[in-house]
Amino acid sequence: MIYFNNVSKVYNRDSVAMDDVTLTVTSGEFVSIVGHSGAGKTTLIKMIMAEERPSNGSVFFESVNVHKLRNKDLTRMRRRIGAVFQDFKLLPNKTAYENIAFAMEAVGKTTEEIMTDVPHVLELVDLGNRIHHFPHQMSGGEKQRLAIARAIINQPELIIADEPTGNLDPVNTYEVIQILKKINDLGTTVILTTHNRGVIDSIGKRVITMEKGKIIRDDKDGKYII
Repeated sequence: MIYFNNVSKVYNRDSVAMDDVTLTVTSGEFVSIVGHSGAGKTTLIKMIMAEERPSNGSVFFESVNVHKLRNKDLTRMRRRIGAVFQDFKLLPNKTAYENIAFAMEAVGKTTEEIMTDVPHVLELVDLGNRIHHFPHQMSGGEKQRLAIARAIINQPELIIADEPTGNLDPVNTYEVIQILKKINDLGTTVILTTHNRGVIDSIGKRVITMEKGKIIRDDKDGKYII
């Protein structure tokens, strides 16, 4: 599904964000990417989304070089990816229902589809009773579950979760990770970045460790080892 071919990102002589990274993520995998701050995790994520361009090498989504796509084709590709962030990025003046409906409207879904699908996805993330609540009326864990619901509503092939539990307590962290695992079990590829050792050890799936822009470990059934 995703292939990095000798990818480097150099900002200047003293700032190398990625250093000759070659990496393959196959469809249906759950891959965790770990490493200290500045290791290159976020740059790798931005490369997949074509928000950063490599200094050298190529990034492919399926067989397509993402950095050679025209704008309309890049928009189409990004719609196949759902993104979840540490700071939620919810629309504060919209309810849970409206936050998800907005994402559906952006890809041309009908009112009937929205009315059917939004309650269903909120139930999937255990927010059925929060459908008319605004983000400020929700806990941090509820906000992140809403962000996940928004990310999956258009049935993306890939979910990128960039430090999604960074602001959460252990109970909410556990709930968010269980939802991501459930999504993966349904066939969606998941790429997770995290600093949380407990999260990584509980997942028991592939772990890629980065350090100073390089991949230094790639373990099929990994633990958090740095």
